[in-house]
Amino acid sequence: MLKSELRQQMKVLKRQFTSNQLREQSLALVNKVLRHPRVNAAKTILLYYSMADEVDTHNLVDLLREQGKTVLLPVTLAHELEIRRYEGPKSLQEGRAFHIMEPTGAVFTQLHTIDLVIVPGMGFDPQGNRLGRGKGYYDRFLRLVPQAYKLGLCFDFQKVASVPTEDTDVRMDEII
Repeated sequence: MLKSELRQQMKVLKRQFTSNQLREQSLALVNKVLRHPRVNAAKTILLYYSMADEVDTHNLVDLLREQGKTVLLPVTLAHELEIRRYEGPKSLQEGRAFHIMEPTGAVFTQLHTIDLVIVPGMGFDPQGNRLGRGKGYYDRFLRLVPQAYKLGLCFDFQKVASVPTEDTDVRMDEII
């Protein structure tokens, strides 16, 4: 199966759930994340501020910050992700690329201090392969943080037997 076909299949699957059903599934997944030993041990975590069809991370972002973690969020530029510190809901504005909320603070340049990256995806397989949205933003960024533990986050229906891969794809260490 081609990546484009798998993306289309995932879009169809997502549309079978209401926003309330996805939110409910998200709560259980966020609770798993909060209990994860790697999350508890991490001091600096990069995660994402979710889009409507992704595992809802909006509360997770705030909960991790309340725990004293340095929480980082990406800003989507033309061909790369720029990382910024999350300073609370008032420090967010709608991004241009995907119309998701992005932080407005200073660029975070100490990439070597990132302990954990929580990564969204359209699909994941048991080998840790990830199907993104097709632009390569995360794959390019993840190469810059080889020390970071890569935790893929998705709904159960997004777990597939096999994700087609290319040399530029970066594997996850674990999938929740």
